[in-house]
Amino acid sequence: MTTKTGRPRGRPRSFDAGAALATGKRLFHAQGYDAVGIAAVTSALGINPPSFYAAFGSKAGFFAQVLTRYTGEAGVPLDALLDADQPVAQALTAVLLDAARRYTADPEARGCMVLEGLGCDDPDARCAAAAHHQAAEEAIRRFVAQRHPEQAERVVDLVATTMAGLSARARQGVSAQRLVAVARLAGDAIAQLLGATAQR
Repeated sequence: MTTKTGRPRGRPRSFDAGAALATGKRLFHAQGYDAVGIAAVTSALGINPPSFYAAFGSKAGFFAQVLTRYTGEAGVPLDALLDADQPVAQALTAVLLDAARRYTADPEARGCMVLEGLGCDDPDARCAAAAHHQAAEEAIRRFVAQRHPEQAERVVDLVATTMAGLSARARQGVSAQRLVAVARLAGDAIAQLLGATAQR
C-alpha cells in the first residue's frame, strides 16, 4: 500500500519567521522597499510565493513586521536617550548624534529604514513607516512639552527635519564625521531655541 505524498501547502516545516524578518531587514535597508521585489524576497528566504503570502499576507505586510523588528533592534533608542534628568537640548543632541552614527554604521545599509520608507510607492508600506515615524515624533513631543510646552512643536519639527536630512545624506554616502558635525550644529540650534531654560 502506498500513500500519496506531495509538497505541503503553506510555509515549510523549517520556516523560521524570525530569520525571515532578519533577512528582510537586510534587504529593505540596503536596497529600499521599492527596489526589492517578491521574487528577491522569496529567493532570499528560501520559500515560494504561496508560502510567503501565507506567512505575511503581502510584501507591505512583511515590511510592516520588518519595521517593527528594525525599530526594536536598530532604531534610535529614544526611551534610553530621552532622559528626564538631562536638559532637553542635551538629550535631543544625544538623539541626533546617535542617529548620525547609526545611519552610517553599516556601509551596506545606510540611513534610517523608517524615514526612507516614508517615500515608498506602496501606500500600505508608507502607512507602516508613518506609524513608526509618528510614534517617534510623539515621544519627542511629550519629552519636550514636559518642560517647554510653548516650544514643543518647533523643536519636534527641527529634530524630525534634521533626522530626515541625516538619513538622506547617509544614503548618499556622506561620512559619519560630517553628519556628526551637522548633528552638533542642530543641537546648538535647539539649545538656542530653548534659551536659558534649556538648562533647567
